[in-house]
Amino acid sequence: MIETVTETGSTNTELLARLRAGEHVAEGDWLVADRQNAGRGRQGRAWFDGAGNFMGSTVVHPGGGDPPAPTLALLAGLATYEAVLPYCPDPAALRLKWPNDLMLGRAKLAGILLEAAGGAVVVGIGVNLVAAPQLPDRATVALVQIGPPPSRDGFARDLAAVFDREVERWRNFGLEPLLRRWQAAAYPPGTPITVNEPGEGMLSGRIEGLGPDGSLSLRLDDGSIRAIHAGDVMLA
Repeated sequence: MIETVTETGSTNTELLARLRAGEHVAEGDWLVADRQNAGRGRQGRAWFDGAGNFMGSTVVHPGGGDPPAPTLALLAGLATYEAVLPYCPDPAALRLKWPNDLMLGRAKLAGILLEAAGGAVVVGIGVNLVAAPQLPDRATVALVQIGPPPSRDGFARDLAAVFDREVERWRNFGLEPLLRRWQAAAYPPGTPITVNEPGEGMLSGRIEGLGPDGSLSLRLDDGSIRAIHAGDVMLA
C-alpha cells in the first residue's frame, strides 16, 4: 500500500510516531508526501522538499536470521539505483556512494535516511525527480536535467516493487550477493575520496571496496586499509 499525504513534517518522523504509538506498519507499505516542512537527512541536515520530487518512507521488520539491520542502507541504495536506472541515458554515470547516496556524475541525485524504532527500521528515501536544491558544500542534480522524469506516483510504485524484491533477496540469500551487486553499481576501486569519520577528522585515500559487513574499505596514502563504519564520504 502506498499512502500519499499532501504535507507532513517528515515521512520518517510520521512513521516513527506511528510505530512508537503501537501502530503496526506492515513491510511493503509506504508513506509518500507531496511536501515536507521538516524533512531531515543524515546527521540532522535539512532535506529539500521540492514539489514533484519523491519523498517517501517505508518500514522493515528485521528478524533473528536476517543480515544486520544497518546493511538496509546499502539495500535501499541499490533499490533506488535500480528504480532510477531506466531514466538515465548514460547508465555508467549513475553511481552509488557509500553509505547511502545515489550520484549522477559527481552530483547528488538521491539520499537515504535509516532510523530505528524498537525492533523496526524506518527507511526514508528522497529522489530529485524535477528539482534539485542549491547546496553550499556539494553539487546536486535532478532527473529532469537529463531527460523526461517519471511521474512521482509512477516512480513510487516502481521503487516500492524493487524495494520489496531487494528485501526478499536480502532475507533469503544473505549479505554477500547484495554487497557484490552494490559494488558493481558504485564508484570503482581506486576512486579518490575524503572521509569525515566521527571522532577521527578528515581522512584521504582511495576506495578499496566493501568489507564483508558492508563497511567501506579505505586505502590510505601509506598503503594501509582502514574499515570505515560511519562517516561522510566526498569525492576528492
